[in-house]
Amino acid sequence: QVQLVESGGGLVQAGGSLRLSCAASGRTFSSYAMGWFRQAPGEEREFVAAMSVDGDITYYADSVKGRFTISRDNAKNTVYLQMNSLKPEDTAVYYCAAVTPYYRGSIHWTSHEYDYWGQGTQVTVSS
Repeated sequence: QVQLVESGGGLVQAGGSLRLSCAASGRTFSSYAMGWFRQAPGEEREFVAAMSVDGDITYYADSVKGRFTISRDNAKNTVYLQMNSLKPEDTAVYYCAAVTPYYRGSIHWTSHEYDYWGQGTQVTVSS
C-alpha cells in the first residue's frame, strides 16, 4: 500500500510556472507507475500525464503536451509535475495517483485503473 501527498499548488498568473510534488510513503514506490489527473469545478476528472515505473516512458494529454513535464525520483519516493506556460483553463485540483502496472514499462491514462490517490492540490491560474 502507498499513501500519496501532493504539494506545490497555488495561485499564478497566466504564462507562469508551478511545480507540483507528490510524496509517497512506503518502500514500494518504485514498483508503481504514476499519473497526474486534474478536476475543474463542475467537470469530470481528466488525465494529465503518466509515467512508467522506471521513468523512461511518459504520456501526456494533448492539452498539456509541450507545457507540462512529469518526472520521478525513486530515491526520494516523489513524482513531480512541472507546469509551464500556464493558462486559465489549467485551473483545477491536481491529483497524483499510483497503479501497479501490467508490466514494467506500461503506463496508464484512465483513472479507474489507478489504485491509490492523493488528496489533491489546488492550482489557480489568473488571466
